[in-house]
Amino acid sequence: MIKFNVPPFTGKELEYMKIAISEGKICGDGCFTKKCNEWIENNTKTEKALLTTSCTHALEMAALLSDVRPGDEVIMPSFTFVSTADAFVLRGAKIVFVDIRPDTMNIDESLIEEAITPKTKVIVPVHYAGVSCEMDTIMDIASRHGLKVVEDAAQGVMSSYKGKALGTIGDFGCYSFHETKNYSMGEGGALLIRDKKDVEPAEIIREKGTNRSKFFRGQIDKYTWVEQGSSYLPSDLNAAYLYAQLELAEEINNNRLDSWQSYKEGLVELQNAGKIELPYIPKDCIHNAHMFYLKAKDVEERTRLIDYLKSHDILSVFHYVPLHSAPAGIKYGRFYGEDRYTTKESERLLRLPMYYGLKKDEIEKIVELINKFYR
Repeated sequence: MIKFNVPPFTGKELEYMKIAISEGKICGDGCFTKKCNEWIENNTKTEKALLTTSCTHALEMAALLSDVRPGDEVIMPSFTFVSTADAFVLRGAKIVFVDIRPDTMNIDESLIEEAITPKTKVIVPVHYAGVSCEMDTIMDIASRHGLKVVEDAAQGVMSSYKGKALGTIGDFGCYSFHETKNYSMGEGGALLIRDKKDVEPAEIIREKGTNRSKFFRGQIDKYTWVEQGSSYLPSDLNAAYLYAQLELAEEINNNRLDSWQSYKEGLVELQNAGKIELPYIPKDCIHNAHMFYLKAKDVEERTRLIDYLKSHDILSVFHYVPLHSAPAGIKYGRFYGEDRYTTKESERLLRLPMYYGLKKDEIEKIVELINKFYR
């Protein structure tokens, strides 16, 4: 059986977890949490990174820091995970979904501006498959309209746009370290903060609304409740697990890129023959091989291909059901303009097995079977 996903494991995870235990501090902001924060800051050049319990919680923090209030509107694509919308719905916001680009499956930047109203507060670009949205255009729109930009870069660790790490371009960026991501701590995430003025408010929100971080730095002699917040600190055990992978981030990234390239080379003839479509990487984007997908002709063909691969012990999956068609999406949001591509393209997309350590002969078997299916 070729699994769809295998969580990354380098061999040092357990050793680092034992160190965390031996130091007697396994709660939040232990030594490995600090190491992970520093790694993200050094490798992305962001002002501040704060490890969180999930990307969902990083998004919730970004919503709080963006001062999203009941009645505000937040623009995002419908083709995304529920957390992207949930974080802002919890603040009482109305979600305004706009259509995606069929080439990258990212938000269509040309449709954002006409969806803006006096109630709009935030734009949330989602970097699908670790491939950047057209951020120059999005940042220009946000600047002209006085809007915040929160990057959902859950899939974007080690990806960049015009030399800038994803998650560092907008006001806030959100990473995921879920077990399905390139680097994992089981459940986890990180908030990236671009502007220095937002660092202290973020620390307060993350520490249950207290100024505890300043206390531990010796800036105050006692800490107290100063603002609204919650508990967004992961255990240092989780951070220890993650840090073992961040140390080998380049190796893991290169291994995934090799697998991604092998898929592309093995399937490009089917694309040239018009049988399938393969991922498109714009010239200004460096991606991280978070996933490899293909697009079948339609949902019926996709279903047959998934079943065909499963019959040969290969697990492939489809991805998001567009949020605007979900019960909560209808309740808490609206779709602006025409759904030309969101539903149609999502119904064609099929994700192939992709993980650190996927063997070359396994990729060759998958490629061979897909070619056989279309012959």
